[in-house]
Amino acid sequence: MKIGIVTDSTSDLPAYFVEEHNIQVVPTILILEGKEYLDGIGISREDFYNRLPSFRAPPTTAAPSMGDFASPYESLLAQGCDHVLSIHAASQLTAIVNVARQAAQEFSGRVTIIDSGSLSLGLGFQVLAAAEESELGLKPALDAIESTRRRLQVSAALDTMEYLKRSGRVPGAVAALGGLLSIKPMIELIDGEVKAIGAVRTTKQADEKILNLLLGFGDLERLAVLHTNAEPRAKSLLAELMNRVRKSIPREILFVNVTAVIGTHLGPNGIGFAAIRKSLAFDA
Repeated sequence: MKIGIVTDSTSDLPAYFVEEHNIQVVPTILILEGKEYLDGIGISREDFYNRLPSFRAPPTTAAPSMGDFASPYESLLAQGCDHVLSIHAASQLTAIVNVARQAAQEFSGRVTIIDSGSLSLGLGFQVLAAAEESELGLKPALDAIESTRRRLQVSAALDTMEYLKRSGRVPGAVAALGGLLSIKPMIELIDGEVKAIGAVRTTKQADEKILNLLLGFGDLERLAVLHTNAEPRAKSLLAELMNRVRKSIPREILFVNVTAVIGTHLGPNGIGFAAIRKSLAFDA
């Protein structure tokens, strides 16, 4: 059975993975001062984050249309795929999954929609796991997604509460941290919910806490260091991890400036990670 893979641009997958596995990526929509952009087209991530504090109106985001999903489904099935797996950002945070699900109804059960419960490489690693197992058939691909999700951790240290608060997407996390804009919130994405895991006063404290979370996570199968236009800070985190690590880590560590559609709600100058711990016997 030949399986096709579709995701959306919030997966943050590097282009070489997309090309290697013929993954179809549907761009989400970024709205800046009344003008719509397809995610990743027309404005670079660096330019977006540099301009973010100065936009007159806060940027907003939107899900792709049903037609945007139907097109890659049709294309993959026409290329000889027997089934399509369409894996997307957490439904608690975006309408993307619901739109994809509506589009899939037109394909007589040949398209399966998966809610990843995550964002960025938390989603991307699930997509990659499915793609790597897709030649073995539908069940191995689905099993790979489930296994990856069980072993996933996505955590971040944001530079400010401002963008998280105004996003309206995570009121519980904001309330738990007291709504103070001067602190640097620590958050974790678990099964589609943004949870507050603490707050600190300084960037140095935030970096140390993120590093300690990584060091305490166990042996790693995959790792992505994530940032919102905070490359020097993220590189310092990675260098310190390599200096202090006493466990197995991946040979290839991804280093990703998070897509603007996610960064709209997080703000610039944040860092974080998406990590998959190595399989244990009970994960198989």
